[in-house]
Amino acid sequence: MRLGILETVGLAATLIFAIPVGLFGIETLLAGQTALGTGLVVVAVLMVVLPRRLTTPADLPGAIAERVVGRAVKDPDEEN
Repeated sequence: MRLGILETVGLAATLIFAIPVGLFGIETLLAGQTALGTGLVVVAVLMVVLPRRLTTPADLPGAIAERVVGRAVKDPDEEN
């Protein structure tokens, strides 16, 4: 799936916060604190994955418009 400019900037901003949390979680795991380390790694992964998977109320108008335009406009390949 291709990302637009705004999605790329948003992903970069998320990674700025998620990478330190994940690295601290790995360091904590290596130090022997399994529960805390695992929890921090899970939080870091969820910071990146959830915004891409969840639909928020702000996303609904765009999703509806995309669906309506997709029905009204056909791809050139479909016309042949």
